[in-house]
Amino acid sequence: MTGASTGMGASVARELARQGFHVLAGVRRDHDADAIRSTGIEPVILDITRSDQVAALATRVAEDPRALHALVNNAGVQVNAPVEALPMDQWRRVFEVNLFGHVAVTQALLPALLRGKGRVINISSVGGKVAMATYGAYAGAKFALEAVSDSLRREVAPLGVQVVVVEPGGVRTEMAARGIATANDLAARMTPEHDERYGRLVQANNTFMALGTASGLTADAATRVIAKTVTTRRPRTRYTVGRDAALVTRLVRMLSDRTLDRILAANLRRHYPKGAAA
Repeated sequence: MTGASTGMGASVARELARQGFHVLAGVRRDHDADAIRSTGIEPVILDITRSDQVAALATRVAEDPRALHALVNNAGVQVNAPVEALPMDQWRRVFEVNLFGHVAVTQALLPALLRGKGRVINISSVGGKVAMATYGAYAGAKFALEAVSDSLRREVAPLGVQVVVVEPGGVRTEMAARGIATANDLAARMTPEHDERYGRLVQANNTFMALGTASGLTADAATRVIAKTVTTRRPRTRYTVGRDAALVTRLVRMLSDRTLDRILAANLRRHYPKGAAA
């Protein structure tokens, strides 16, 4: 699995190892490898945006006599800023990590998955169903991951490979905390014009993110759902994680865009700085 250094990914790796799987746990740094290495967990240095490291992982899998049961694409970054204000290098980074890196790993490991009739588990987000203000880049990549997952599922189902999407809502992880810190840093570097247009919106959304993360599920709670997608004989095509994710996905199906816009704006309005109008 990718993105196993901390949080949800590390928790899933440990749970699958506990259940008897041999887990190749993708991490980016040596000290993360040392931290997660244990019985049933073999850390692999893996930056999914580096083709050489993806190729090395594919070689490691191809040389193993055991069948590859599942690929869990969990690596990701969260970057939040208004569409106008987010620098293009950040847009590219978000898509490289949250979309293209997953495609690269999936392409590299599909031959092994096809041989073993395995499955691909793509960790998306409730942001893959609804794009709130300042979530343009993050949600854009997650929407795209959902589409790629649908296409892949229809391509490989006749070949015996299953594709599953997991859509977490708020989860208390280090990635979420880093996302909030990144959003605050990007807000501090906005131009005066961007700050005038979006400053209060960004402040409100950062407060909303912090509160949502603090009240979200633990990584262990999310782990139970992800582990189920790996072990269940006939998994569903999609799983939500948390009540907030389940509620939002229902609202998206039921409400018009304008109605959903009003609900999201009203929910965000309470978090605007005092004295600031939405």
